[in-house]
Amino acid sequence: VLQNVCPNCGGGFVPRPIRPKNNWHNDNFTGKYPPGTRQIHKPVDRERHRSFVKRVGKIDPHDR
Repeated sequence: VLQNVCPNCGGGFVPRPIRPKNNWHNDNFTGKYPPGTRQIHKPVDRERHRSFVKRVGKIDPHDR
């Protein structure tokens, strides 16, 4: 459903997600928010996410 693109930060899904170094979406990147241990649940708007995946989905998560 999410096509390996985090709707909050644009990173890929792995046991410990890689937060992007670039500001792809909503200021959720390592420059503003370094990785932490607290988990936060945010519902996903499927249409908005589909548009976001078209923009960044072809970029390897390590390069986002």
